[in-house]
Amino acid sequence: MNGVVPLAKAHEHDVFGSKAVGLGDAARGGLPVPPGVALSGPVVEAVASGEDEAIKQVAESVRSLDGPFAVRSSAVGEDGADASFAGQHVTLLNVPSAGAVTDAVREIWWSANSDSAITYRQRQDMFVRPSVGVVVQALLDSDVAGVMFTRNPINGADERMIEASWGLGEAVVAGRVIPDNYRVARSGEVIDRTPGLKKIAIRRAPDGGTLEEQLSTHDAERHSLSDAQLAELNALATRCEEIYGPGRDIEWAYAAGRLYLLQCRPVTQAGPSAAAIGSQAQGTEAPPDVVHKIPLFVGLTDKQVEEVSRLFKERRFPAGQAIIREGSGGAAFFVIESGELVVTVQGEERARLGPGDLCGELAMIDQGVRSATVTAATDVVCWGLTYWDFRPLVEHNSAIAWNLLQTLAKRLRAAEHAHLQ
Repeated sequence: MNGVVPLAKAHEHDVFGSKAVGLGDAARGGLPVPPGVALSGPVVEAVASGEDEAIKQVAESVRSLDGPFAVRSSAVGEDGADASFAGQHVTLLNVPSAGAVTDAVREIWWSANSDSAITYRQRQDMFVRPSVGVVVQALLDSDVAGVMFTRNPINGADERMIEASWGLGEAVVAGRVIPDNYRVARSGEVIDRTPGLKKIAIRRAPDGGTLEEQLSTHDAERHSLSDAQLAELNALATRCEEIYGPGRDIEWAYAAGRLYLLQCRPVTQAGPSAAAIGSQAQGTEAPPDVVHKIPLFVGLTDKQVEEVSRLFKERRFPAGQAIIREGSGGAAFFVIESGELVVTVQGEERARLGPGDLCGELAMIDQGVRSATVTAATDVVCWGLTYWDFRPLVEHNSAIAWNLLQTLAKRLRAAEHAHLQ
């Protein structure tokens, strides 16, 4: 089976993820979906690992689309009826080129393995290795966009609830504006319309990414949707329920006068969690000399070191970004390649880490919460190893397990010594 397919050919939830298959259902049902492709979990993992063949396959698959691109996660189990990963996995808008798409795919892979996403998985009793599919679509230059619930999520009334604002829909989804609010009966009658306060519009930036455009008072306060557009949205809601079933959470956009469906998922019982900020991941494997310097891997043969190095993935953090947050679940540990990290506990600085130092490995062992916050003091390049690769590595290699015991024993002895002082 091909791991990169047009959206209309994405069928398998356990391969491409719910978002990709949902958009595939929409495309097969004749709904107005922007053109795009679905990347399977194994392909995304291969791109994150820096495999040339996978990178080339992804780049070639998106060249037929009109860029720039929207690159979104489609993890297996994401956006189900009982758990929504909204805000946990990164969405990257206005990715400027086919070559830049592979960098975006790596960043999404890391967002699914972030502490925030892993903590959410633990709370939802979904603590298994994430399989992260990705959807790549042509990014619309939308005039107005927003969200629509096919049934009122507040009181359960059998009516559409629509929120809208100027520009890209991220302004609504991320809560950057007070959107216009509309309630529409299934019959199409507009029950209520309440203007919002839309001081900004999120637009495509010329060189990639997005920017905020300040709006005039007139645009901020005037309605963004006409009666004709509300009627079109009501018809889209009806068609989505025919294809997917009742109770849908829809993201939509108008571009060049045409209505598009961006996403359709079940209304979830659990609300969205705090956003996980993705950091650029270059995806190449760690050089063997990096692995040789890690105390946990002392004494391994050259062949074993080479095998371990393939499991690491590069990750970059800008100065000021938190790499690990105190109290969150642990998803990966990191070896510092360059830069400096500061370690704090309850806001008090405890240590500074530099090239060759490790952070986060204890939470990998006991699956407990992070004991400290680690923040990039400068721009930092790290090599990351996720729990899903770390555990089988320890279980099947006695030399690594013994090194791990020695490391823990040294830390325990140091802690006891400090307590007795």
